[in-house]
Amino acid sequence: MAGGNILHLGIKELRSLARDPVMLVLIFWAFTFSIYGGATAMPESLHKAPIAIVDEDRSPLSQRIIAAFYPPFFLPPVIITQAEMDARMDAGLDTFALDIPPEFQSDVLAGKTPTIQLNIDATRMSQAFTGNAYIQTIVTGEVEAFVRRHRSDGAPPVNLVLRARFNPQLSKSWFGSVMEVINNVTLLSIVLTGAALIREREHGTIEHLLVMPVTPLQIMTSKVWAMGLVVLVACAASLAVVVQGLLHVPIEGSVALFLAGAALHLFATTSMGIFLGTVARSMPQFGLLLILVLLPLQMLSGGTTPRESMPEIVQAIMQAAPTTHFVILAQAILYRGAGLAVVWPQFLALGLIGAVLFGYALTRFRKAIGTMA
Repeated sequence: MAGGNILHLGIKELRSLARDPVMLVLIFWAFTFSIYGGATAMPESLHKAPIAIVDEDRSPLSQRIIAAFYPPFFLPPVIITQAEMDARMDAGLDTFALDIPPEFQSDVLAGKTPTIQLNIDATRMSQAFTGNAYIQTIVTGEVEAFVRRHRSDGAPPVNLVLRARFNPQLSKSWFGSVMEVINNVTLLSIVLTGAALIREREHGTIEHLLVMPVTPLQIMTSKVWAMGLVVLVACAASLAVVVQGLLHVPIEGSVALFLAGAALHLFATTSMGIFLGTVARSMPQFGLLLILVLLPLQMLSGGTTPRESMPEIVQAIMQAAPTTHFVILAQAILYRGAGLAVVWPQFLALGLIGAVLFGYALTRFRKAIGTMA
């Protein structure tokens, strides 16, 4: 009987969700356009950066430096005057503006140390940070080759051989797509369960449940499995269609094992959504609480910044967060092809965290229902 109540109440939740076009659009967007856009928009180290050059020397050396900037790192340089440099940068037309001074080649050949001015638009942080080193290396290399009359081909004292595993082309879209899936699984699971509870309170249907022969455990369990199932199906479809299909990201490990881990993660995050739904009294309050909870969960989980670079106290605190273990197992399975023998500690941690969150949310849920009765 209890199982039947949970099943029928869960089906009711699915029907209620099907009649909510806003939530349906949010789910579709989160697992399609959001993932594709987030993965393809991740900035490369330096890609087609606009650069302008003021050539006040007009010498063979300055022409050699100008010719050294070419795609894909830089757009073909735009030759401008010194009067145009500041105006173009103020208008956002150039990320870099290189000013080669007069008598530059003569000073180099005379053994002097001339100065080249490089203006950088620091509002474009990703390109500005790495482009400075690129430009310095290019200019230095061209000047040294010009002075020697040939490019240095001497063997270095140490030969460093790089082997990039799991992502040989160092494509950030491979990393970004999976991280977007992980983040959206967490986001949607909390939003859907919390919104389902608040929607019933606002519409008055929670009072109808109180007069039915169902327990708070059955009501909460039905919301957890129904909303978790929706997110899990959307996650599986997104992996197959968007990540593997459109973005051509190879999945090394077992998708079924990853989805099993995602189901445990959803058990924890949907319980968290129920808890937030009992704390908040309206959807605006729920949205504010969601910001306070979701940002730390995603930013400190290790998906954006390696956990090893965080303070030790933050690492210790985030061990109690389900997102930390979900990120670890997702990266291990999808990127490195790990099996259950490797990720079982994360599965165990997610199960324990989910049980604690479910129990605490159930206690809050019973109190919230008691105040309505």
